[in-house]
Amino acid sequence: MTRMIDENAGRHRILLVEDNPADADLTQVAFEGVGTPAEIDVLANGEEAINYLSRHGSYHDAVIPQLVLLDLNLPRVGGFEVLASIKSLETTRHIPVVVLTSSESTEDIMRSYQLGANCYLTKPFGVGAYREMAKRLYEFWLELAKLPPSDCGTPTVGRSVQ
Repeated sequence: MTRMIDENAGRHRILLVEDNPADADLTQVAFEGVGTPAEIDVLANGEEAINYLSRHGSYHDAVIPQLVLLDLNLPRVGGFEVLASIKSLETTRHIPVVVLTSSESTEDIMRSYQLGANCYLTKPFGVGAYREMAKRLYEFWLELAKLPPSDCGTPTVGRSVQ
């Protein structure tokens, strides 16, 4: 089996699933503005997110992220379905998923956690608030928290478990 070499090895990878271009840009600018060494891949709908994370179709060589930022209100396949898919696949269930949405609905919060979200945040207002959120998310999820390696769910042929 050939493994794709990630030219950005050593940098953290974040997948942002966000259909609003302004929110996606603001999130990227916020992470860049606080100096986080992270590559951020942006997908604009739930169908692309599922294909990316399961490495289907044109995403067969996608690099699995260490963190997913997921909006709930997505075209094609909604955020809840994306979350359920992430947490149901052996290769992705270990990835922390932060729901980042405009919804403050108690039902959305409850359903997100029931489906396996690791955190639920409502989108902040303004560049300064986005930068503070980006800084804290990066510091907690990618510096403080001990996460399994991004390829830990990749099936390995011939390896025995003892």
